[in-house]
Parts: sequence; structure tokens; C-alpha cells
Amino acid sequence: MAIWQQETDLSRINAWSADTLMQVLGIRITDIGEDWLRGTMPVDARTHQPYGLLHGGASVALAETLGSTAAMLTLDPAQFRAVGLEINANHVRGVREGLVTGTAKALHLGRSTQVWEIRIEDERGKLVCMSRITMAVVPAGAVASR
Repeated sequence: MAIWQQETDLSRINAWSADTLMQVLGIRITDIGEDWLRGTMPVDARTHQPYGLLHGGASVALAETLGSTAAMLTLDPAQFRAVGLEINANHVRGVREGLVTGTAKALHLGRSTQVWEIRIEDERGKLVCMSRITMAVVPAGAVASR
């Protein structure tokens, strides 16, 4: 059974990223399953650190984007918003080029908090980063939309 409370049209979801960090970094939501959400980010000059490797902060931006987007899709936006409380990441493999793919899966979908695990892999399916984000579920009026 799907966990989503909103329409999961990829065009609509990707439109949320217009004029944001996600657009600058090239993050795209690519697939949605019954209980997971997947997206990609290029590894290029926009996402490199000075040594030519994928910047850990860029990996965290991808993880937060996927976890936050997935969390929001489980809520009725007329009533609730999901906002980040905490995120952590373990960077386990360097990447110099190509595309990384992150997959977010819910570990806990509570009334006031959600916990999501985001696995980021390189094009060979090798683990690059493992992240976990905790989201607060707040009343819609507590967070303004743009």
C-alpha cells in the first residue's frame, strides 16, 4: 500500500525545485514507488570539492531534498508541513564524475516526526553515502509557502 497522501506526478514534484538550491545542483526526482522516492544529482563542477571529488555537503543536499520531499508527499499540505530537525551522513566512497542516485525510504512515519533513510549510490551501484534525516511534522500555518 502506498504511503503517499499527495499526487506523485514527477513533473509537478520537480517543479517545486525551480529557483532553488536543487535546481542549481541539478537534483531531479526520477522515480517513486509504493514507499520510496528516488532522485539523481550530477557529479561535476557544481558539486565538486577542491580535490575534484563529490562534496559531502552536496551529498547531504541530495539526501535532505529526497527525505524532505518524500516526507511532504506523505502529508496533506493544507494541514501539515515537514521541516528538517536533524540530518547525518556517512561518506563512504569518493566519486569524481557521473551521476549519483539517492533512494529515500521511511523508517518511521509518526504524527509529529518522521525518520527517513537515504542511500546514495554511484553509477555502478556502489554505496557513496548513507544518510538519515528526522523531520518534524508541523501545522501548515507554521511554515509559509513561497
